[in-house]
Amino acid sequence: MSIGFGIFLMAVGAIIAWAVPALWEVEGANWALIGYILLGAGALVTLIGIILASRSGRTSQVSRSSVDPASGTRVERTERRDDVL
Repeated sequence: MSIGFGIFLMAVGAIIAWAVPALWEVEGANWALIGYILLGAGALVTLIGIILASRSGRTSQVSRSSVDPASGTRVERTERRDDVL
């Protein structure tokens, strides 16, 4: 979700930076600066989203089941590792 929001911010920032100043002028508003700030924020949000998405894909989960010889019951063990490359 953050990657899509970052791309959205960059698109809105580009429109505001390059299209709005030529169409609409407001006293005291620097449209180009506002657009560039949104472009930078969008790039930062997209970069953070990519980093978080790549980290979440590096986990490993292993499930093992066996029968306890003493009691005869089934034992299930789940191991999760976050340090998998």
